[in-house]
Amino acid sequence: MATRRKIPLRKCVATGEMKPKKEMVRIVRSKEGEISIDPTGKKSGRGAYLSKDKDAILLAKKKNILASHLEASVSDEIYDELIKLVERENISK
Repeated sequence: MATRRKIPLRKCVATGEMKPKKEMVRIVRSKEGEISIDPTGKKSGRGAYLSKDKDAILLAKKKNILASHLEASVSDEIYDELIKLVERENISK
């Protein structure tokens, strides 16, 4: 009998959906207050997960969800990077 592996789920801070961790992108705030995208999901610091979906990213930007979740200001460049990352992944599929 084969054992099934448990798939880790994470909640999108913008949409509230629970999805597999691999379908999400992690944004992290370091102890120094620096905000960055964490594609590996292993950087230390306070993290927030967003769906790899352009609409979720735009919703988070519009409502300033990431800034309130990470308790730090998030620049537009982070949102632009996230959108580029999602578009690159959609092209490669």
